[in-house]
Amino acid sequence: MSSTTHQTPVYSVELFPPKTAQGMEKLKGAIERINSVGPEYFSVTYGAGGSTRERTFETIDWLCGQGIDTAPHLACIGSTRAEVKSILERYRDQGIRRLVALRGDMPSGTGGGHSGEFRYASELVSYIRSQFGDVFSIEVAAYPEYHPQAGNPARDLEYFKHKVEAGADGAITQYFYNADAYFGFIESCCRVGVDIPIVPGIMPITNFTQLARFSDASGAEIPRWIRRRLEGYGDDAESIRAFGHEVVLTLCRHLIEGGAPGLHFYSMNQSDPVMRLWEALGLPQPG
Repeated sequence: MSSTTHQTPVYSVELFPPKTAQGMEKLKGAIERINSVGPEYFSVTYGAGGSTRERTFETIDWLCGQGIDTAPHLACIGSTRAEVKSILERYRDQGIRRLVALRGDMPSGTGGGHSGEFRYASELVSYIRSQFGDVFSIEVAAYPEYHPQAGNPARDLEYFKHKVEAGADGAITQYFYNADAYFGFIESCCRVGVDIPIVPGIMPITNFTQLARFSDASGAEIPRWIRRRLEGYGDDAESIRAFGHEVVLTLCRHLIEGGAPGLHFYSMNQSDPVMRLWEALGLPQPG
């Protein structure tokens, strides 16, 4: 396990594959704007199977064609080892050297049972290492407020440690709005001997209804005072964006000052919220 000390902070941005050709053109414009400030890399979320997976490949192919450092997400639930190996060979041959390895969501209709040849992200990490050695730098997910399916924080920390022991190089957290949750999680990791870089995931606040839906599904807490203020703005989108920007800006400053090894922005394919935060924080830019 590598140490978090004396490392240059890494600032990165997450995208998701658009569903339409029009969405792809809009995304290309957003990527070009965000790329102008020089993020370390863009990660691209993964859809299991069918056209969704093809859209992931299309987005990654375009990014690689632009010479942009790209980290594909790879979810293992519902996949065979042969399928995963084929995807990894494709990425290796494209020159990709960073992955985000995830379990992924259980497919609907499985009745809660396991599907495919992998059960946990730790098994995926182990498989990548066994087949590809150190070709890829592997990021995994972390949950400062613990994963809702883990049952309790201690069990979630145990699962996280398994991923690190399997060969993860670093981690990206679920988004959160309570910096103490992040710093408390880092302390817990240190107590059990986990010292890989754990980069906070940052979700800009631009749409309260959407954010509440995401948070209810993921277990990410919106602190009561933030939720009440956002509810109070009703349909005033401009006030929601202004308040949300200040909340997230303050959070980012607290994290950076507290020694976080970078920030990973969940862009939702929008450039403006990320650019405003990047510039207000004075993050590094090219030239």
